[in-house]
Order: sequence, then structure tokens, then C-alpha cells
Amino acid sequence: MSPPICSCSEKVRKLTQQASVMRREIKNLRQQMDGAIRAHRKQMSSLQSMLTDCMKHEDRLQSVRKRPAQSPSEINQLLEQGRIQTVPIGYISSCFAVKNGTPRQPTICSSSRAILKIEPSVFNNPEHSLVGLEQYSHIWIIFLFHKNGQMSYKAKVKPPRLNGQRVGVYSTRSPHRPNALGLTLAKLERITGDTLHLSGVDIIAGTPVLDVKPYIPDYDSPKTRTDDTSSEHRQTSPDSQMLQVMDVDEELNILETSFEPSSELRVCPVGPSDFSQSERSGSSDVTGILAEVKSYLKQQQLFTKNPEDKQTDSTECTLLATNPLSSSTLKFGCEDYSTIAAWVRAPPISNLDVRFTANAEKELKEFVPYNSTDSTRPKFQFLKGPDEAVAAIKGILSADPRSVYRRTRCQDRLFFFTLDTADITCWFGDGFAEVVRVKPMQSSELTNVV
Repeated sequence: MSPPICSCSEKVRKLTQQASVMRREIKNLRQQMDGAIRAHRKQMSSLQSMLTDCMKHEDRLQSVRKRPAQSPSEINQLLEQGRIQTVPIGYISSCFAVKNGTPRQPTICSSSRAILKIEPSVFNNPEHSLVGLEQYSHIWIIFLFHKNGQMSYKAKVKPPRLNGQRVGVYSTRSPHRPNALGLTLAKLERITGDTLHLSGVDIIAGTPVLDVKPYIPDYDSPKTRTDDTSSEHRQTSPDSQMLQVMDVDEELNILETSFEPSSELRVCPVGPSDFSQSERSGSSDVTGILAEVKSYLKQQQLFTKNPEDKQTDSTECTLLATNPLSSSTLKFGCEDYSTIAAWVRAPPISNLDVRFTANAEKELKEFVPYNSTDSTRPKFQFLKGPDEAVAAIKGILSADPRSVYRRTRCQDRLFFFTLDTADITCWFGDGFAEVVRVKPMQSSELTNVV
């Protein structure tokens, strides 16, 4: 009779396998618990932020209602001293929920959108304050930089476009100023009741707005001022004006018939309303451009130099009264109406190329416009569709929204920002930015957008 075989080693092996499986399960449970705890904390933080904002808003309304009446002399004294208490006329609802990724200037992202609702605590009938504003295409918005985090400021700052170089705070548009006031120009799309619908904005959601004013080129544009102030020095007799137009016709006819690719046609910058849409879009049809120039000159809008203006600055463009073929340069308009710092147009950093991965393009196409009835797909709240979102993303990333520190010292090249209801992940390379993921925001985060 053979001795019994001991199965202890087999049992130990099975128990060891079971212990390994239990360890893995416990590890997975811990990871799930950690993820649930982080999500819970994030939701609680979002709710706390919402409650804090609601309480602050209620306190502001109560302070406005309970403000003690001041005598006219006291009010006059405060005004003369420059000590006034500002009251926001409304708060911006924007497609930018946080500072990260928000464009620094309005022209960077012309497809961005926002809404401004006039507070009923300011006017009994808020819609009455907007009567007549629909006649303007653009408005100035004066607002408060409420997300600075602190009220400290310095005399010199480092604008991101200067890549670390210091300049005076008043030569920049830095938000960190003695009075944290901001000014931006926005396009007025439409007005519905007491609400302004805007585009081309660079303001985040929740920004307190102190005032709005219409943009009037006749008053706000240096070009228009130059045209008005120098018009009296350019008045000529009807006979001389007719001769000028005839000379210009002859010169343009010669240019049209004998134009060569090597000849140079230099045109001075003019305002956006001075020419037709075809020329503003950069048409290459030289004959058509010359025809428009001829029509423009016939309307007597050419800057000419009178005998008494011989000592004026040479920057004004003049019509050459000599042989038209003696120079291949034709100038009209005015070369310079205002001056700006050179680094604004020629910064030490260049614009970036923006591209999308195939997966990011697919994810972005899943979004539908804000007025869509499809409830199964993610929906924008401000943007009109994926095409407008692509334009907005390209505008934001091409200007490199990173800080100087992240651009020059940080090794992490990933960048996250939100646009409307989309969470966007991208990374920066040498001279380009690539969008790698576009995901819809979580429901708890959507309340920060509106």
C-alpha cells in the first residue's frame, strides 16, 4: 500500500493565487474610491463657488437697496475727490468659463460670443436704457478684472507678447493695475429686451460690467479725426479739382495698359469702410483695383498737397504732378494716423500653426449648435456649430495663450482650456499647437459658463 500524497503545496499555490486576486480587487476598489472622492470634492467645490457667488450677488443687491441717502453736497464732494462707489450694470455670460485659454484681445477670436443682461436693480425698466443702441455695430465695454486674485500691482509688468521683457504698466493692457478696470470693443449682434448679444469678446463668464458705450468711428478713430482736421487745408477750386481728376485718369489709364509684374504699386493704409468688399478681401485683380482707385479719386477723397503745405510732414501722401511714368509708385490716403509700440505688431514671438488630430476633429463634429433639438449629442450654448468652434480654437491657440513661465521654463507642454461647453486638450511643439482631444464638459461645470 502506497503512502498518501501530501497536497499541501497545491493548497498553498491556490491560496497564493486567491490572495493575488484579492489584492488586485482591493487596489481597484481603492482607485475607484479615490476617483469618487475627487469627483465629490470637485462637485462640492463647484457648489460652494456657486453659493458664494449667489450670496455675494444678494449682498450687492441688498447694499444697493439699503444704501443710505446722501445729500447733494456730499455726493458732489465725493465726485470732486474721485471717490465713487461703482455698481455693476450686469454680469457677462460668456463662452469662456475660466481665465485659462481666454483670448487676451478681442480681435484674436472674432467668433467668441457672450451675453450681457442689464440688472433690474439699476433701472426699473432695463430695456429702456438700450433704446437706440441697436443702431450701432460695436460697443465699448468697461468692466472689472474680478479674477486677478489680489489687488497688488507693480509699475513694470511683463506682457506675454514681449516674452519676459519689462515695460511700464500704463504702456500695456495688463489686468494688474491700481484700478482693475478693463476696456474692450465688442460687436453687437442684436438686442432682445434687456439683453445684449455680443461677439468677438475676450471676457470670462461672471465679469462685472460697469458701463457700455457705443463705438463711433467719427469720434473714436484717429483716421477720421485726421480727415476732419486737415480737410480745410485740402480745399481747391473746382477747376483745379477737375484737372486733378483728369490727370489721375490719364495716369491710371497708362498704368492699366502698361502694367508690368515688376512695377510697384504701393497703397497707403485706409479705413475698412473706404473701399469695396472685394478690395478688402485682398483681390489680386490689378485692373479691378485700379478701376476702384480711379472711382475713389473721382470722389475727391485723395490727399493732395497744396502750395502752402510744402512744409508739412512728409508722411502725407501726395499725387505726383510730374510725369506719371517717372515713378512706379502711386499713393493715396494717409500713411500714418496714429503710432503704437513696435512690439505690438512685431513681437519677439510669432504666431503658431494650429492643427487637429483626426480623433479631435471627430469629437468636435459631435457637437451641435445651441438651437439644435438633438438631445443625444453634446450641445454648444453660444457657438453656432463645429466650424465656428474650429475658428475660435485656431484664434486662441495661434496667439499662444500660455504664460511666459509655461512657455520658457515649464517642461509640461500639455495645455487645457474650455470653450463654451467643450473641454479642450492640446500640446505645444516648436512653432505649432495641436489639439488632441475635445470632450463635453461635465454637468457640474456647465453652471460656470452661464
